[in-house]
Amino acid sequence: MTYREASHAGSWYTDSGSELNRQLSKWLDDSDLTFGPARAIIAPHAGYRYCGACGAWAYRQISPAVVKRVFILGPSHHVRLSRCALSAAQFCRTPLYDLKVDQQVNAELEATGHFKWMDQKTDEDEHSIEMHLPYVAKVMEDFRDQFTIVPIMVGSISNDWEETYGKILAPYLADPQNLFVISSDFCHWGARFRYTYYEESHGPIYKWIEVLDKMGMDLIETLKPESFAEYLRKYNNTICGRHPIGVLLQSVEELKRRGYRMSFKFLKYDQSNQCCDKKDSSVSYASGSLIFE
Repeated sequence: MTYREASHAGSWYTDSGSELNRQLSKWLDDSDLTFGPARAIIAPHAGYRYCGACGAWAYRQISPAVVKRVFILGPSHHVRLSRCALSAAQFCRTPLYDLKVDQQVNAELEATGHFKWMDQKTDEDEHSIEMHLPYVAKVMEDFRDQFTIVPIMVGSISNDWEETYGKILAPYLADPQNLFVISSDFCHWGARFRYTYYEESHGPIYKWIEVLDKMGMDLIETLKPESFAEYLRKYNNTICGRHPIGVLLQSVEELKRRGYRMSFKFLKYDQSNQCCDKKDSSVSYASGSLIFE
C-alpha cells in the first residue's frame, strides 16, 4: 500500500486525533446550514488556527449521506506545474483515519491524456490539499468506509486549460454522489507576498482588502468564468486557488449549456490580520457553497 503521510500535522494543525476531532466538531457546531446540500465548496487551506472556523461554514453545507466520492482540487505552491496532476498514493493519512484514493477515477482521468502524476514528495509537501483531508474525514466520519477521494493538484494553467479540465470534470460534478472541494485562500497582502495594491478611498488597508476580495467573490457567485478571469487580470488579486476556482467555474459553464441550474453563495469571510500599515501583511479566507437547483 502506498500512503500519503499527513506531513503538516503537528504544525499546521494538531496531530492529536482526539484534539482535532474536538476542534472540528466545535467549528462545525458554530456554523449554520443555510445553503446546502453542497455539490461543491470553496474553502481555505491555511493553518487551522487562522482559518479553521471559516472553513467550517463550507463543510457545514455538505450532506454526507449522499456523498460517495470527494474531489479535492488545490493549487501548487512549491512546484511549477503547467497541467493538473493526480496523487499516486492509495491512501491519505489523517489523524482521524486514512482516506482511500479512488483508483478507478484516477485511471479514467489519466486516460484523457491531460493529467500528470505527483511524486510522493511533491504530494506530501503541498498543503493546499492536505489541509482539507481532516475536514473531509470529520464530515464523512459516519460513512468512513463508503467513500473515496480524488486529490488533484492544479497547476498554473491558462484559461483555455481551465476550460479543458472543466469539461473533463463536468460529468463528475453533475453526479449527485460526488462532492467537489475547491481549495483556495483569498488576498495575500503585504510586501512579503509582493502585493501591496491599495485604494485609499476605501479607508484602512484591511477595509480595501475586503472590498477587493468581495468584488471577486461577487463575480464567482455569478458563475461566469470570463468575468472572474477579467477581474484577476485587472487587479491581479493574489487568490492562490484562482485556477482551481477557474476549473470549477468552467465545469459549471459546461453543465449550464446542458440545461443544469446551479447557484453559488459565499457564507463566511475572514482575514488573518487587520492591516493598517504598509508594513503589515494578511491572508484572507472565504467559504462558499454550490448547490444544484
